[in-house]
Amino acid sequence: MKTLTINIPEETDEKEVKMAVAAILFDKGTLSSGQAAEFAGVTKRFFIENVGTYGVSIFGETVDDLRAEFGK
Repeated sequence: MKTLTINIPEETDEKEVKMAVAAILFDKGTLSSGQAAEFAGVTKRFFIENVGTYGVSIFGETVDDLRAEFGK
């Protein structure tokens, strides 16, 4: 496992940053939903219920993918 240290402004919500990074890594397939939840420090249920806020689908399909498939 690698370690990454970043400096963020004091007023930045650390939990929000962790959730955003976890969402990106989950979307790329780097982390499973369970691993992403653990990284973000939240439950797997919370992660799955909230990852859509970051534009990430738990189903692995984008809005454009669905439009292309269903012709809308």
